[in-house]
Amino acid sequence: MAHKDHTHPKSRRWLAWLALLLILGAAVAAIGWYKLFREEPQQFESVEEYYRYGSIGTEPEEGLPYWVWRVLPTLFPQHLPGDGEDDSYAALGVAWEEGQPSPVGFSLKTIGFPRIGINCAACHTATYRTAPDGERRIVPAGPHQTFDPQAYLRFLSDAAADPDFTADNLLAAIREETELSWLDRLLYRFLIIPRTRDGLLEQAERFTWTEDRPRWGPGRIDPFNPVKFHPDLLALNPAEDDTIGNSDIMPLWAMDEQEGYALHWDGLNDSLTEVVLSGAIGDGARPDSLPVEALGELEAYLRKLAPPSYPFNSLDQQAAARGEVLFEETCAGCHGPGGARTGTVIPQPEVGTDNHRLAMWTAEAAERYNAYAEDYPWDFDAFVKTDGYVAKPLTGIWLRAPYLHNGSVPTVEDLLRPAEERPEVFHRGYDVYHPDLLGFIHEGEDAERHGFRYDTNEPGNGNAGHEYGTELPAEDRDALVEYLKTL
Repeated sequence: MAHKDHTHPKSRRWLAWLALLLILGAAVAAIGWYKLFREEPQQFESVEEYYRYGSIGTEPEEGLPYWVWRVLPTLFPQHLPGDGEDDSYAALGVAWEEGQPSPVGFSLKTIGFPRIGINCAACHTATYRTAPDGERRIVPAGPHQTFDPQAYLRFLSDAAADPDFTADNLLAAIREETELSWLDRLLYRFLIIPRTRDGLLEQAERFTWTEDRPRWGPGRIDPFNPVKFHPDLLALNPAEDDTIGNSDIMPLWAMDEQEGYALHWDGLNDSLTEVVLSGAIGDGARPDSLPVEALGELEAYLRKLAPPSYPFNSLDQQAAARGEVLFEETCAGCHGPGGARTGTVIPQPEVGTDNHRLAMWTAEAAERYNAYAEDYPWDFDAFVKTDGYVAKPLTGIWLRAPYLHNGSVPTVEDLLRPAEERPEVFHRGYDVYHPDLLGFIHEGEDAERHGFRYDTNEPGNGNAGHEYGTELPAEDRDALVEYLKTL
């Protein structure tokens, strides 16, 4: 016997409308997820390509919409450094390979929409030219002499604060680069662009502490104060901490040679794995976005990567042979393979170099970093507070200028002179090499025009200390320079 449907017609209509609303809600949620949160994997042919352009997990938290980022220099050239001759990111010293959608060290990844993020190569990629009109050569894992991270951050915040940072202006500029769908245009207008502006202004607020301290300049960064003061990381108060951590960027090649050595300038950690992971976090990744397996492959790559050979054919072999003997006698104990003090922390009063970078890292910061990721299987345990600076091996030393931990001495030839004879003011960030002095051209019209004025009298910029070898006769110093070219 058939059963009658006693459901009231109004109830059936209500249920139908409810079902329709649920279907529409699910469709909107699916579209929202697809347009804003879906994650597309990156594809690379080699680990070196991944090093240059791969994600280290910064895009979800710190990534910018690629098309917004792409048009900012064109819209806001007045906020770029320099004399206005360059309205592109090249004004900030980035290394951009032809045919690539982003500079070396900038990762393009789709998370809902294309986003741009920073990776390790942004700071750890050297460039050099052998002549002003010569080809710019890019060296993975070397210290970036031309990129100015602080100027990059300031450009982004200044652009976001500009009254012309509007959806109309940005969408018009984006239209010149690519064609967005009607739905993407709506999302950019009402969600992505406003949120980008707010995020950049929030970032600017987090970095207000830098305004009362000396500029970093190209090739330098304050590596840990941004981590110390970030409210979601170590959460220390910048109002109670006036330390200056400005440091020259370090090379990351041949890390196998530093196995068991103290790492960073002050030896605050001796685990390369922790250094790689914490570096990604410092760049903007968070524990749940870290690509731990990929970063492990990156670590293996850095362990085996050799530095570039000295590119000039002017090496004096006889002088270099004599310089090798001098190196073994005067330098190898701290900087040679197997040296008794190589890779160890030399107390600051002994080495005599500027104290500010050392003072920046505190016992409290080390304790907080060790506790930061304790709920994750890769947590940190090796952060410590030290009392000095590490005696580094000199692998690839020819491409590591300027010298000392704060980049305060432009050439090796200057470093082998007493502190009072070293340049008091010079320009850094010009990547044309001076083969005779073992360093980059740092004075003259081109260096002044393309470089950053570095004053050793500013706090954190001192060039005193490390006067080892300064007592050698001039011919011995020259021989030592020749040998160092071969490392």
